Amino acid sequence: MDDAERQPLLRASSAEEGFTSPSGKTLTWASSFILVVSRVIGSGIFATPGSIAKSAGSVGLTIVIWVVGTILSACGLTVSLEYGCMLPRSGGEKVYLEYTYPHPRFLTSTLIAVQAVLLGFTASNCIIFAKYTLFAWSDRPTEHQEKALAVALLTVITIVHGCFRQTGIWVQNMLGWLKITVITAMSLTGIWVILVRPDYTYSLSWETLWEGSNWSWSLLSTSLFKVLYSYAGLNNVNNVLDEVHDPVRTLKTVGPAAMLTASALYLIANASYFLVVPLAEIKESGELVGALLFERVYGAHVGRILFPLAIAISAAGNVMVVTFALARVNQEIARQGFLPWPHLFSSSRPFGSPLGGLIVHYIPSLLVITLPPQGDVYNFILDVEGYPGQMFALASAVGLLILRKREPLRLRPFRAWLPAVWLRIVICLALLAAPFVPPPDNHGDVHFFYATYAIVGAGVVVFGILYWYVWTVALPYWGDYTLQEKEEVLDDGIRVTTLKRISRI
Repeated sequence: MDDAERQPLLRASSAEEGFTSPSGKTLTWASSFILVVSRVIGSGIFATPGSIAKSAGSVGLTIVIWVVGTILSACGLTVSLEYGCMLPRSGGEKVYLEYTYPHPRFLTSTLIAVQAVLLGFTASNCIIFAKYTLFAWSDRPTEHQEKALAVALLTVITIVHGCFRQTGIWVQNMLGWLKITVITAMSLTGIWVILVRPDYTYSLSWETLWEGSNWSWSLLSTSLFKVLYSYAGLNNVNNVLDEVHDPVRTLKTVGPAAMLTASALYLIANASYFLVVPLAEIKESGELVGALLFERVYGAHVGRILFPLAIAISAAGNVMVVTFALARVNQEIARQGFLPWPHLFSSSRPFGSPLGGLIVHYIPSLLVITLPPQGDVYNFILDVEGYPGQMFALASAVGLLILRKREPLRLRPFRAWLPAVWLRIVICLALLAAPFVPPPDNHGDVHFFYATYAIVGAGVVVFGILYWYVWTVALPYWGDYTLQEKEEVLDDGIRVTTLKRISRI
């Protein structure tokens, strides 16, 4: 092998250099599976079916949207698996995009940092926790009560993960298994009604399956964003691979297992909704369709109190695993010098956990929960998160093709199916264009201008580009200096990169 052939292997090896977690390899296969499943099965299946059905207009089209979203999510999973097995270190998409797009210098890292800080929040599941908890105990909870309870959950989880790391892992594992139990009960409700209560008046019929279908691509795209959001987190273990036993082997099995589990439960759960709850009620249910299902089948006591509380606990479990993973992404961003005070935000002291990363995650989540008015804010949050997410998904899928051509000799323990990668690319492009196609009534499924979420999401990316240009191009040019990376090792063993100004004179 000559030097030209070796070069891809040499370059790739440097990208694998993560840092050794102070806590060591503490995540087993079971913990990794829960980390993924508990991230995937969050508020999505409990809260989004109502708005998806409202946009689609019919039961048949709603089911088609879920099936298509499931296929697209599986395509995205294959991309994450190839990247994760090729570059097995913590940081997930941040690591992959930085390695694939090293030029212009610092641009990729800046965009990821801006997206992680401004849009890396867990507000939606905190809101669902508050809504379902208060639904169980109160007919008409106030907006202030919902916001206060959502903030309380976020605060407690941040403290637990920051100060009691092992306790946090244990709790999120327990909540993960409880979540699987709840979604299984929900999924089997429709089957139970068919078998045990043959005299029950079903809401679903073949004659009305496609009645009222709305084929507007603009509205269908927002529905697809919500389905993709419901599967978000299939790559959650990619964010924490430095803490996983046998990361490559674990990654290749955990993701597919979680995908099969979630997709089966989701599709059966949707069938249960449409069998038991009238379509008109589902469309108007907002985020409480799961509660309506249980109340109609099990009565006011069990259905209205116990199961909504179980759903609330499920949402809390989702907040725990998202907080756990994104705090480590923030730590990785700080470790490479793209947050202020990198020594503070990348350190694992004093509790062996990324306390700085947790704080960076806590602040935007708190603002998103407390500042916007309630009502349509949940769906709007999902759409705003989803739009730039599709930009990064597109960059990842295209980047995979670039790396295969640039580094054909690179060791790839897993190879994504090429048609799945191309399908991912085509759908990402379609979803990015869809918000600017006006729906029939010129507004989407929330009471804003139909393309508002796309404008806001794209605005975050544009802000990142402008920020990068100012601090890496304009200011160094005016100040006659260059930015150089300097690496230091903290007391807890974490390597930190600081960006130093070096005068050209």
